[in-house]
Amino acid sequence: MPVFAILSLIAYLTSLGLIIPSLLRKKGIHRRWTLISATIALIFHGIALQQRIFDVDYGQNLSLLNIASGTSLLISAIMTFVASKDRGWILLPIVYSFSIINLALASFTPWEFITHLEDSPTLLVHIVLALFSYATLIIAALYAIQIAWIDYRLKNKKLSFSPDMPPLLSIERKCFHITQVGVILLTLTLLSGVLYLDNLLGQENVHKTTLSTMAWLVYLVLLWGHYSKGWRGRKVVWFSLSGAFLLTMGYFGSRLIQELLAH
Repeated sequence: MPVFAILSLIAYLTSLGLIIPSLLRKKGIHRRWTLISATIALIFHGIALQQRIFDVDYGQNLSLLNIASGTSLLISAIMTFVASKDRGWILLPIVYSFSIINLALASFTPWEFITHLEDSPTLLVHIVLALFSYATLIIAALYAIQIAWIDYRLKNKKLSFSPDMPPLLSIERKCFHITQVGVILLTLTLLSGVLYLDNLLGQENVHKTTLSTMAWLVYLVLLWGHYSKGWRGRKVVWFSLSGAFLLTMGYFGSRLIQELLAH
């Protein structure tokens, strides 16, 4: 029985139970208890994921579900840290909900995809860079969604004050700062693939390479448009979400096809 996964799921649900009612009532969030339960959820999530990946007879189980669970853990950890320092609480229900779904699927399904990272440390570097770049740009997409939501509420005069609602301009600045970091990491990911992967354009990697490169170009255009043309609002949101969609299809779509064919 995946005990640590169950404990993590309970802690995530406890965090949601503390955050969502406070947001709906537009009252201050119980920060201390929320952060405590979230930290417990993250720790147990990490232990459960370590067991799923490394507690196998040989190699490492880097199944699609385990990769998705690890990405969710990384995003949740970053957003929890951001919330502890600032006012990013409104995004936590989305982030934690995805962690709950991915952790549950990874822990209670017997899906395996065995690799041997000890034989290829350069592949490990590439995977780590890919995960961090994806997580960073997904966080930027979450901020873009928040921009769109606040902008819609402002235009329709439906936005009421909340102590946990950050200013729109502050969110935009963070969105672009995070996007810049994500683009740097994505650039390093693509370069590491060119330098270290022999089959970068092979049948199993060509879709991932093509879609990731397309996403990289989308983000470059987004940053150029913002800093050269002053792009804001909906155009920024659509570019950010388009880049995130292309990355998701590149990172997970191709792996899904591979694992379905393998099974």
